[in-house]
Amino acid sequence: DCLLYYPYNSFSYIIKWLRAAAIDPAVSAIKINLYRVASSSRVVDSLISAVENGKKVTVVVELQARFDEEANITWAERMIEAGVHVIFGVPGLKIHSKMILFKRVEDGVSRLYSHIGTGNFNEKTAGLYTDFSLLSYDQEIGRDVEKVFDFIRFAHRRHEFKQLLVSPFSNRTGLLSLIESERQCAINGEPSGVFIKCNNLVDKEIIDALYAAGKAGVKVKLIVRGMCSLIPGVKGMSENIKAISIVDRYLEHPRIFVFENSGKTLYYISSADLMTRNLDHRVEVSCPVHDRKLQKKIQLILDTQWCDCVKARVIDGRQKNTIKPRGNRKKIRSQEYIHKLLRREVEAD
Repeated sequence: DCLLYYPYNSFSYIIKWLRAAAIDPAVSAIKINLYRVASSSRVVDSLISAVENGKKVTVVVELQARFDEEANITWAERMIEAGVHVIFGVPGLKIHSKMILFKRVEDGVSRLYSHIGTGNFNEKTAGLYTDFSLLSYDQEIGRDVEKVFDFIRFAHRRHEFKQLLVSPFSNRTGLLSLIESERQCAINGEPSGVFIKCNNLVDKEIIDALYAAGKAGVKVKLIVRGMCSLIPGVKGMSENIKAISIVDRYLEHPRIFVFENSGKTLYYISSADLMTRNLDHRVEVSCPVHDRKLQKKIQLILDTQWCDCVKARVIDGRQKNTIKPRGNRKKIRSQEYIHKLLRREVEAD
């Protein structure tokens, strides 16, 4: 598996990946969700190229993407004219997942290559937003991704997902179950902890579950860039919960869910914020990250952001949004520090 982190890693890798699939004679089919695309989209160009090379290309276009409705209609018309099979989503549900699926014939067997991300397939925003892209050859994940596309096309069908948490089916119940598991770990004296990074945390059921986990002794860390309805640090309710918000040069956009799980830590990246609309009224995907090296990369990024004392502000009941105190630690601006860390990683490779 490969994990890209924009804008520190270039979005051009995804463009090259799509172009490679478009010309690879072993690739038979490509499926993708498009929520927001750039005004001059090389993603769309690659998909049209794939059709010209005899691939079966299916594109899900979300016509209700706020501020991008007109642009998405224009792109959809262009793709239809080129022979792309365009689907306009599920009635009553906004398609917000960030998925790509390639089918490739290897030694006579059809294999699946998947992309699950936290951000849009948009070259412009990938240079301004921080986001994760997971590229995976895990066939079980691939089959789950295929089931999500199948549901989008045939909304009457219901599927069991083995790896992915999928809204509106299992994201809410899955996350609540994972939080409850941490609560039970704390009660049993086992290692426990929850670390969440998201844009917005406003869903009452999720917040109540985090309060309950905190009361049981689970240490909860939250990085919430925007709306946060949970009140950390309240005696008798949330003294085990701490929260910060980071607003800096790049827009912090990924959704990450980490659960200590008795020392066998679980990592998920997601397209879903912790809002009722995302958990119940959209098609969203949360995907586990199994590779140890990639887990360490996620943890390093989260730990670095938690130590930010330049652009991180404390979220608390006073709503003062004060800069996180530095104490006797060195000054860390997480976005600059992460850039240095990832540059060293690239140079080492």
